[in-house]
Amino acid sequence: MNKCKWALASSAEEHYHDHEWGVPLHDDRQLFEFLVLEGAQAGLSWRTILNKREAYRQTFDHFDAEKIAAYGQDKLDALLADPGIVRNRLKIQAAVANAQAFLAVRQAYGSFDAYIWRFVGGEPKQNAWQAHAQIPAFSDESAAMSRDLQKRGFKFVGKTICYAYMQAVGMVNDHTTDCFRYPQLSKA
Repeated sequence: MNKCKWALASSAEEHYHDHEWGVPLHDDRQLFEFLVLEGAQAGLSWRTILNKREAYRQTFDHFDAEKIAAYGQDKLDALLADPGIVRNRLKIQAAVANAQAFLAVRQAYGSFDAYIWRFVGGEPKQNAWQAHAQIPAFSDESAAMSRDLQKRGFKFVGKTICYAYMQAVGMVNDHTTDCFRYPQLSKA
């Protein structure tokens, strides 16, 4: 069974590829989780984040945006001391700022899902890459998403991070055409 080449680097990446990557998500809590995780990944490998994912869920209150938006200095200090997550002050502060911005977007649009999926017209964009090397680092849609998120106060949401986010939550199908997941998600 053929798979995207990046997924073969570790069992964690393979499991993530086979079961999550590129599957359209519409649950606000999960959409927020990926927003935090993609921001935490900046400059690191996705494998690092996957290996820390459960610790993130525990320390960040299972990505409850209301709780994270209210984090005070004591909680931030505890997060900075936690070896289970990426202990980067700016990324941790960004998670709190993003929770606050996320709640504001949800208030304005009824759900974060309704807001974020507008960038692809509400439907997954179906790409048809034959090789991993063809997959771009960003797109016009991810650049537009990045600009709008930044305007709303989100942090660690550059156009490349936004494109990775779009791939993760199924807004784009970037499985290569020889991957077993490509036809499955093309029908999604």
